[in-house]
Amino acid sequence: MKRIRFIIFSILFLLVNINFAPPTLKIAKLKYNGGGDWYANKTSLPNLIKFCNQKIGTNIAPDEDIVEAGSPDLFNYPFIHLTGHGNIVLNNQEVENMRKYLIAGGFLHADDNYGLDKFLRREMKKVFPELEFVELPFSHPIYHQTFNFDKGLPKVHEHNGKPAQGFGLIYKGRLVCFYTYECDLGNGWEDQDIYNDPEPLRQKALQMGANLIEYAFTR
Repeated sequence: MKRIRFIIFSILFLLVNINFAPPTLKIAKLKYNGGGDWYANKTSLPNLIKFCNQKIGTNIAPDEDIVEAGSPDLFNYPFIHLTGHGNIVLNNQEVENMRKYLIAGGFLHADDNYGLDKFLRREMKKVFPELEFVELPFSHPIYHQTFNFDKGLPKVHEHNGKPAQGFGLIYKGRLVCFYTYECDLGNGWEDQDIYNDPEPLRQKALQMGANLIEYAFTR
């Protein structure tokens, strides 16, 4: 039944190009325990949703939902976004629920907002103990949806002078989690006056975000 939901979501994505149709899909931000600021980047997802609805023909509800890792509602969303700067802790029930969600067809985008890396890797190892994060080649389809990124992720903010990297967890040949590291992709989706990033850079961040949505909905 859960697998059928994701199939229905994918079909709906292909049918929502009629401008007057009411929103048929929602995406959500993941609320987690451990003290990390899961609620960071308050304007990022609404801005990404607006961009996707305008530029790639989606019909996503304008405001994201909030969903907890252990909630059965997780299965209502084809795309879940996780961000923050600090600690993440998933209990056994949440680990089991996240694993079932991702195996059933769900997609998790984890965006390191600086400081998330060691906690995310630790907790996702609980979810998929048999998998390791692998850096995706620039030829991967996630970089070549409506928008092409031949050199990988755009670098939105500098922290340690490292290049932006995109890592994936691949389960039975399917990308179930895409992790953007040293990139601050979600910061690039925020209102312009929050970070005063150059508008061309914001547009690149939004375009890459749209690729994530498109890939998650249609793969």
